[in-house]
Amino acid sequence: MTSAPPNVPSSQGTRRGAFKRTAFATFALAAFVGFILLGNWQVRRLHWKLALIHDVNTRVHAPPVAAPGPAQWPQIEAGHQQYLHVTLHGRFIDGAPTLVHGTSKDGYGFWVLAPLRTDRGFVVLVNRGYIPASMPGTSAMRQVAPPSGDITLTGLLRFSEPGGGFMRPNRPAQHQWYSRDVKAIAAARGLPSAQTAPYFVDADADTAKGAWPLAGQTVIHFPNHHLNYAITWYLMALGTLLGVVVAVRRERRGRREHDAE
Repeated sequence: MTSAPPNVPSSQGTRRGAFKRTAFATFALAAFVGFILLGNWQVRRLHWKLALIHDVNTRVHAPPVAAPGPAQWPQIEAGHQQYLHVTLHGRFIDGAPTLVHGTSKDGYGFWVLAPLRTDRGFVVLVNRGYIPASMPGTSAMRQVAPPSGDITLTGLLRFSEPGGGFMRPNRPAQHQWYSRDVKAIAAARGLPSAQTAPYFVDADADTAKGAWPLAGQTVIHFPNHHLNYAITWYLMALGTLLGVVVAVRRERRGRREHDAE
């Protein structure tokens, strides 16, 4: 009776094991590098967000400057000067205000937008403030009529909000607005596009006349979780590295036990 041949791994099994180790090492290296790169990206985003918050806070609390005229509009359209504290001189244009669905700290309601023709010749949409949802359609709407005659007001420059709200597109024909889309509102009001600023202005609280609309409702909040995200990615990179160390130790232990048999 012949004895069984010794348990010697075949060349096919050796190649399969080598392939698995190579694939695991490649995946682990790619994951480690990817997590480090994502962490570095979040650190860059953190510095960008901190600079943005600093710039915005500086603009909001700075003395108001003249609202940007046509020569500066390309810069506004390129995404600059959001929340700039501006001043406007001129007269509100006659006509019913544009009511835009929105939410303020006082609840759900409408933003009251009215066009103001400046003494410099161009038109700016002014968000005069908030009114409650129960107000439109009642006699109280007379309270939101813009003041007549020359006026000076200050406020914060805001970018246009084209299209509408989430899952609720603007419907100009039905006078249903879910975002402060400057271009669309100007077209619905028949305002000259070449003379209408591509931004609107949130009026400051001290420019409000009477109880309604409530001005000064701008919420300036920039979520800043980039540091947490960066730490998470770096911890995942560390976890990947530790996982490789554990896997290598287990494999070495298994080899020693196999050789000892």
